[in-house]
Amino acid sequence: MSEQPAGEESKVGKCLLSNRVEERASAGLDAEETKIHIQRHGHKGILTMDQESKMETMTTLKAAYAAPKSPGVRLRGIRGELLEKHIAQMISEKLHAERNPPIPKTEYCSTTQTDFCVKGFVSSTPETTQVHDYKTDQAISFWSENYQRVQGVTAAQTSQAPFRKSAKFSTPISERLDEPKLPADD
Repeated sequence: MSEQPAGEESKVGKCLLSNRVEERASAGLDAEETKIHIQRHGHKGILTMDQESKMETMTTLKAAYAAPKSPGVRLRGIRGELLEKHIAQMISEKLHAERNPPIPKTEYCSTTQTDFCVKGFVSSTPETTQVHDYKTDQAISFWSENYQRVQGVTAAQTSQAPFRKSAKFSTPISERLDEPKLPADD
């Protein structure tokens, strides 16, 4: 292997100090090719001088390895194999049944059918105790029954219609004629 003169630079470039041995080994080959050609195609002739030789297809591991050979006779009985297959199948079916339960049958039944259409039920209309007129009677609700306890509502004028319009909230106290005079505070 030839060394390069100190003043002459190689075509590939300067080498690192630790790579000097490799660079010296390929210095003779670098002189013939350009840097781009070497980077694309690599150095030829470093591993083998015969460029036409083919790679070996057999490795040392393949050459040393021998596949295990069966003894050529049955090592287990037929009943043992069948029993093992049967047990494996039973366990597989059990796990499949646990993980995939059967889909329940869909009941196409409405709430009315299940809750209100019970066999044996006879509906009866209660008898009226007094005559009602839906046009004139006041509706009965929770609020109409408990209007005395509701806060923030104007005082009711009549107990029959506690939520009718009332001008008492906007009428000044001095102009209220229907209320008795309040005693003066001492």
